[in-house]
Amino acid sequence: MADGERWADHRGVDRSEGFGERLLGVLLDRAHEMPPQLIAPLIAVEVASVGGRDVSILLQDYAQELLVSLPGKRLIVGEPEVIADSPAGTAFLRATAVEVRQADGVRVYLPLLDGSDEVGVMALTLNTVDDDDRRLLRRLAGLVADMLVTKHSYTDRFFQARRREPMSVAAEMQWSLLPPLTMSVPQVAVSGAVAPAYNIAGDSFDYALNDNILHAAVIDAMGHGLDAATMATVVVGAYRYARRSGISLAEKYAFMDQAIAEQFGPDHFVTAQMMDLDVTTGRLQLVNAGHPAPLLIRNHKVAQQLEGPTTLPVGLGGEHPTVTEHQLQRGDRVLCYTDGIIEERDTDGEPFGEERLIHCINAHADQEIRAAALRLSHALKQQRGGHTSDDATIFLIEWRGATADHLAVLE
Repeated sequence: MADGERWADHRGVDRSEGFGERLLGVLLDRAHEMPPQLIAPLIAVEVASVGGRDVSILLQDYAQELLVSLPGKRLIVGEPEVIADSPAGTAFLRATAVEVRQADGVRVYLPLLDGSDEVGVMALTLNTVDDDDRRLLRRLAGLVADMLVTKHSYTDRFFQARRREPMSVAAEMQWSLLPPLTMSVPQVAVSGAVAPAYNIAGDSFDYALNDNILHAAVIDAMGHGLDAATMATVVVGAYRYARRSGISLAEKYAFMDQAIAEQFGPDHFVTAQMMDLDVTTGRLQLVNAGHPAPLLIRNHKVAQQLEGPTTLPVGLGGEHPTVTEHQLQRGDRVLCYTDGIIEERDTDGEPFGEERLIHCINAHADQEIRAAALRLSHALKQQRGGHTSDDATIFLIEWRGATADHLAVLE
């Protein structure tokens, strides 16, 4: 059969390559100017055209513990699914389709990937599933993810679906400031988590992959509530401005320091780590401004702290900072964390401490980076008594050292 030739399977459903291209094209064309509230019904209609039914769109809640249903006409709205223990959660964490056989067919859970960041999961039921179905559904899920990312900026409905409890104004500011929580390319991957999800204030992180350099920063603004969130917003904005200006790590620190000092005065400060990682060589450059030292994870175990001279926190007028360098090996991970992780007290009043942090890291470091960051954040919360009285953030970098071979033809 020639490529793209129309044919129908035993169910009378056309699943040829040409049909798939037309289906995705129609979906894209119809979604272009469609109001956000009609995207979900459109997805359900197009899934039905390939023999699918009982469609659900599941989004990650802000605490990163559950996958919750997006409401909409023609969508099935069910109970939240636990990320750590459900087929939908497995699809989400592993970024791969999961098939579950049922009495009425096969329930398929498809990760919704925006690039490498997880948007959520699309679930649907088919009578049977073969490779033609899998190919078409994989492409359909990719298009659905892009549509959701585009349309979420036009509506509050997606944000509201993800909320399981009231969110503070400070947290609202911080979530709008954060980049995608996960990025994964052949050379490098990052993943982060913030807590308490609905009351985060002064903690944040940011990153950008510019050519061969991964730029990253983790910050912790003093105080709580709106004051801390406002400082965090200013310092991340200053960091992005400095980063996009192409200046050095030391100059970034000076620019951020000046911004906080001028805006808030001498009694306010932000601890920070700024890093540049050459994703082709594994050379990591680091400026530490009053933060706990990052931890190097090698062969799935914490190997050492990445120690070096520290400078004063941003805003206190520190001297020109020392830039320390570390050489990573392929597969190494670097974990940055804020002091709320180790200073939280347990039920006996004892600080959580670095020793217990390392124990938790070692228990989860053999997992894929998205799952490792998420499960580490959950484990830390549980071991701290299930609550977080201070902001507690982790940010994980994995240097893979691979090359983007599929892009070579574009260079």
